[in-house]
Amino acid sequence: ILGADVWNLFDLRAQMGVVSNDLVQSCTCSYPAREVVMSGLFGSIGVWPNHEVTPEIERRTDEVMALMEIEHLADRPVEELSSGEARRAVIARALVHGPKALVLDEPTTSLDFHAKHELRNMLRKLAQSGIGIVMVTHNLTDIIPEIGRVVLLKNGRVFRDGSKSEVLTPELLTELFGTPVELVCRNGYYHIW
Repeated sequence: ILGADVWNLFDLRAQMGVVSNDLVQSCTCSYPAREVVMSGLFGSIGVWPNHEVTPEIERRTDEVMALMEIEHLADRPVEELSSGEARRAVIARALVHGPKALVLDEPTTSLDFHAKHELRNMLRKLAQSGIGIVMVTHNLTDIIPEIGRVVLLKNGRVFRDGSKSEVLTPELLTELFGTPVELVCRNGYYHIW
């Protein structure tokens, strides 16, 4: 992981930003989006009186919100944001401490078509900037073109592990899902039916 075979768990956690649907739900609260993003530096949801907010923390928060294109939402409570906006705020929260990798669990769950498109474009931008993307998904279209390696799991075990072109084939996906699969790749995105 990140070039090392053995990690202290706490050191590894500092290198990753994690976004899950449970975290998105927990962050969907009355705190303003800027405060939720900033709270990623404190390991909390919201900024508490004992947290020391420095100008550097404010600068970093504003920088990450601009990167995620949500700076205009800074003062809005997260509970008033759309699902896509809230997801981007929580991703910004995961990025605020400058991790080397972003771990996403089912990132497009509950998003409409437009929000999925925007989020995938945002993930592409992050990947192109050098942030590693580790994603758990059931939706092949979530696998952005910048992701090169795919691990298929079946019954809790690794079924296949390799490059997208090796692993995402109609034959392997048919075997994985136990139903006939047709596969098309357009503009670097894979689609099945």
